[in-house]
Amino acid sequence: MKKILISTGGSGGHVIPAISFYEHFIGKFEVFLSTDKRGSRFIDKKIYKYEVIDVPNIFSNIFYLPLNLIKFFVSFIKSFFYLKKNKIDILLSTGGYMSIPLCLTAKILNIKLFLFEPNMVIGRSNKFILKFSHKIICYQKEIKGLPLGYYNKIYVSKPILRKDIYNIKKNENLKIIEPLNILILGGSQGAKFFDNTMQKLIISLSHVYKLKVSQQIHDKKKQLEISQIYKDNKIESYVFSFDKDLYNKFNLYDLAFTRSGASTISELAYFNIPFIAVPFPFAKDNHQFFNAKYYFDKNCCWIIEQKEFKSTKILNLFSKITKDEKSYNEKKENLSKFSYQNTWNDINQKLTDLINEN
Repeated sequence: MKKILISTGGSGGHVIPAISFYEHFIGKFEVFLSTDKRGSRFIDKKIYKYEVIDVPNIFSNIFYLPLNLIKFFVSFIKSFFYLKKNKIDILLSTGGYMSIPLCLTAKILNIKLFLFEPNMVIGRSNKFILKFSHKIICYQKEIKGLPLGYYNKIYVSKPILRKDIYNIKKNENLKIIEPLNILILGGSQGAKFFDNTMQKLIISLSHVYKLKVSQQIHDKKKQLEISQIYKDNKIESYVFSFDKDLYNKFNLYDLAFTRSGASTISELAYFNIPFIAVPFPFAKDNHQFFNAKYYFDKNCCWIIEQKEFKSTKILNLFSKITKDEKSYNEKKENLSKFSYQNTWNDINQKLTDLINEN
């Protein structure tokens, strides 16, 4: 039986797909999982065994560069012995700088390497490692920033979603009926903007519409404060930081405000939830904007850039959405067409075939 190591870490956008890959491979292969300390908070220790291989961001602070280089070398050595000890045959990396030591040692040990790139712009770590890889799993063929000569390495897959998602009924509401059920997902990057801005917008909207709100708040100190603000304004709310079971409620939502991380908008798309994308403007290579634009071009969402995010603009957009059922329904229908072939069994078979390629 082949031994596969799935390497991940950092944000939920890296870790959640890694868990999905784990679920696809377990039982067919001997599967191992590794992460850094940041990524470990997204993994249920009761369900998944994993190795922590912490990797510093070398260039995060120039004053710590010598120390970070030493830590990076230590992570490289640890990666080498971990791969060697467990006799890993295949490494699948979900990207990020934390993947580099394992990917480089996989090259040294002649271990077959697969990369995963869900974004519309190739990540810098994946771009650096690409030359050593066997295939890179993407959601479509045209990836911005991919070096010429490497398009033959792209393996196109439907979005990689968690297994439990496929057992939940999709959102099929064709009308927005008050109270409007709104989901707000700030992501891990640029979450402070959502934490500070969204409650003001929701209060403004509540003067016109009856609302129910589920909002992700990353600043734990603000969770109680914002929850109380909603309560004082008679807005029914659910405020949370990270909810691993949130997808169980997805079929309840009429509309979402969201950053444009690939995993988040893939799940919203699967559940046919039209969304207003507010891409994080400082994401590397502006990849969140291009993630959102991919869905915008298919008439599945709206995009508002952060610099244009004003209450009056959102109120006008809301008015159009609620009054123009045709536009809303078109987005629902397009989302449904986009994801109807995304089934667990189909993706599972294709990924298994990919791994078993000679």
